[in-house]
Amino acid sequence: MSIRVLLVDDEQLIRAGLRAIVASEPDLEVVGEASDGAEVPGLVSRFRPDVVLMDVRMPSVDGIRATTHLMSTMDNPPKVIVVTTFENDDYVYDALLAGASGFLLKRARPEEIVAAIRTVAAGESLLFPAAIRRLAAQQANRGTQDGLAGAGLTERESEVLRLMAGGLSNVEIAGELYLGVQTVKTHVGNVLAKLGARDRTQAVIKAYDTGFVTPAG
Repeated sequence: MSIRVLLVDDEQLIRAGLRAIVASEPDLEVVGEASDGAEVPGLVSRFRPDVVLMDVRMPSVDGIRATTHLMSTMDNPPKVIVVTTFENDDYVYDALLAGASGFLLKRARPEEIVAAIRTVAAGESLLFPAAIRRLAAQQANRGTQDGLAGAGLTERESEVLRLMAGGLSNVEIAGELYLGVQTVKTHVGNVLAKLGARDRTQAVIKAYDTGFVTPAG
């Protein structure tokens, strides 16, 4: 089955470029387009996309508000990839906090865009550790700064979360902690459940936002 993609950007030229890239792949399908976040809920309900490519800056309803609405009102919302001109945009960090699974730059190469769509559709996250650390540094002291004290993470789960924040995969975490990959998957699942996070990106953002992990490491 094809991965169903919804394109959301207020620039028609950007949408046309994304449509051409997505439509050129046999396993991807553009099911709809929107020029503003206000159109997103209706189109998502109608077309049930697997992935939404969401511009963060739009004139009426921006990508943050649209993402927040999807995550808070739908039982099984699509994965959202925010698309931005600048990776250090405050909007990107807010969109990740709202529930986006990752972000792409508008200057990304076609193969990067396609790979990103496939990655999040498969239930994985787009983690860019260096970029997220830079974003977190700009947002320092903005979050609750409780260090996730109330999450009830075990010592091992805390170690796993710190390594997730460093961008390590399950296999790499397993090697670092001398654990089996399945054991790491279990720990990751426990971390996500305790933090109320949909995916690894959300867990890592919460770790930074609360001061559990700092941009300096």
